[in-house]
Amino acid sequence: MVDSGFKEVPNDTSAHHDRIFTNSGAQAYTANNIQVLKGLEAVRKRPGMYIGSTGLEGLHHLVYEVIDNSIDEAMAGFCSSISITIERGNIVRIEDDGRGIPTELHPGENISSLEVVLTQLHAGGKFDNDSYKVSGGLHGVGVSVVNALSEWLEVTVYREPSIYHQEYRRGVPTKPVEIIGQTDRTGTVIRFKADTTILDSDQFSFGVLAERFRELAFLNKGLLISITDQRGETLREQSFHFEGGIKSFIAHLNTSKKVVHVDPVYFDSQKDDVKVEIALQYNDRYDEVLFTFVNNINTREGGTHLAGFRSGLTRVMNEQLKKSKLSKKFDDSLTGDDLKEGLTAVVSIKIPDPQFEGQTKMKLGNPRVQGIVASLVYEKLNDYFDEYPLVIEGILEKAIMAAKARFAARDARMRIRKSSEGVGLPGKLADCSEKDPAKCEIFIVEGDSAGGSAKQGRDRKIQAILPLWGKMLNVEKAREEKVLGNEKLQPIIASLGAGLGAHFDSEKVRYHKIIIMADADVDGSHIRTLLLTFFFRYMRPLLEKGYVYFAMPPLYKITLGKKSFYAYDEQAREDIIAEYVKGGDINKIPIQRYKGLGEMNPDQLWETTMNPDTRNLTQVTLEDAVEADRVFTMLMGEDVEPRRNFIEQNAMYVSNLDV
Repeated sequence: MVDSGFKEVPNDTSAHHDRIFTNSGAQAYTANNIQVLKGLEAVRKRPGMYIGSTGLEGLHHLVYEVIDNSIDEAMAGFCSSISITIERGNIVRIEDDGRGIPTELHPGENISSLEVVLTQLHAGGKFDNDSYKVSGGLHGVGVSVVNALSEWLEVTVYREPSIYHQEYRRGVPTKPVEIIGQTDRTGTVIRFKADTTILDSDQFSFGVLAERFRELAFLNKGLLISITDQRGETLREQSFHFEGGIKSFIAHLNTSKKVVHVDPVYFDSQKDDVKVEIALQYNDRYDEVLFTFVNNINTREGGTHLAGFRSGLTRVMNEQLKKSKLSKKFDDSLTGDDLKEGLTAVVSIKIPDPQFEGQTKMKLGNPRVQGIVASLVYEKLNDYFDEYPLVIEGILEKAIMAAKARFAARDARMRIRKSSEGVGLPGKLADCSEKDPAKCEIFIVEGDSAGGSAKQGRDRKIQAILPLWGKMLNVEKAREEKVLGNEKLQPIIASLGAGLGAHFDSEKVRYHKIIIMADADVDGSHIRTLLLTFFFRYMRPLLEKGYVYFAMPPLYKITLGKKSFYAYDEQAREDIIAEYVKGGDINKIPIQRYKGLGEMNPDQLWETTMNPDTRNLTQVTLEDAVEADRVFTMLMGEDVEPRRNFIEQNAMYVSNLDV
């Protein structure tokens, strides 16, 4: 089978794996492997402690907790396919072909092991090293927490020769485990309905779930994961299966980007009990895209495995530079920052005893991992680059250009610092008097005219106004020193007060609401896109923390007698007219179409767009960084062909074109 990098396949498990699965594993995985640490009462009282929140993030976490068990089976070599179905009514069904949860009487609890796993915290095979050498769901609270936070849950276990079944209501079994049939297969099926008396919503997002499952398929090469959404009029289905594993992940991340070397650099090795899998590829961009994982857990805050990767990479690159003819052109040493520019990398390790800092599992803390990863990166990459000298030449040329740009950026920062000494905040900024960032908001306003109205109409205590003027830089096509020196972006950087790029510190941001207020036309959309591209590439924590918003100015003012109504879209305009004009002549009615924010006087701008009690804001969130990176690259980058294809494919969906 030839790996083409990114493949989505039909939901036919028979054709997509060549591992042999036997029942001997199921026979060895018994009730004696289930270890128990009791307690379930607190879950319904304090759900946030177990799933993070009662919002959409926590809701999707329920699915991830169930999937973790299936992934653990796959990592142990006993599961080849997982299917997820969102049924009508937001019921979730998850099925795998693993060994099936043990069902016999638990020796210490005197009830079925299946019931123990579903009703008691810290109960599961992952506490027993003979069952799972490595595991993602380390706390063992997964399925029991899902059970506790479900209106109802049912589990069906296939363990040859019998099919076992049990149902629960809000974590309490309705009857003992029973045999409902015979089978010649193994596996587990869990169906549940989230409890909306505790959770804010049960509206699962197909897109959010699909992106996580694509990620898991990349990290577990050969595993087939499929998701089906039955809720709409049209069935939605996606399947993920990557024989190339994280090499395919790299190819996916670099879609629409020009790469420095065609094939990703890849190695898969093990030292002691730490398995290390790394893939990397350089492109002609200026930013870094790097993902780190431990036992399939996305460690967004890095940790010792990331530190080991960086130190190993820096060491091997400098050694290769010394051996290269390029050393005559560059007699300095490369730093870790020089090697970030244009780097796309995935670092995935599997370890039996991961220690995470904090409950979020975002940062790995095992000290020994750093040395292991660093030594393997140094050894394997040196061997690879010695074998492929043209690859390392291209990468070193890219790194040397980045180093020279670093010197230029350093000089630009020094010039900015000297020029701003004693000057303070930008002259165009009308700042607020409040000093607590959590209470402060800044409106980035298109044009001096709208900026003037906003300054007059604002709440001066908590609202700052920064007008923008002229053409803004597309940072997708510029290095950091050009961004630093751009007169249109400098006021934004100075006003927010938190730096830029690798030097950006979200703790220093002066406003926790950054509101982009632009006209509701093509030019306004362009400005919003340019600002979002800037924030995404150079101040990404703003998006990750949810600090960025769009103001929603009205499109129409409708005057009916002495009353005025504002409509924020076409449908609202029609609804207002339909409600208040019954049988009258729709054409006598005064309707003002706002073509720009500058047409509003300060009172109107305050009333419709700025007043916290009456305004509409759209929060910009970053649920899917991978997809966001792809879209920004495609729409704002140098390559025309992907952008043209996107426009051609989506032109039919445009309903209101303003040209």
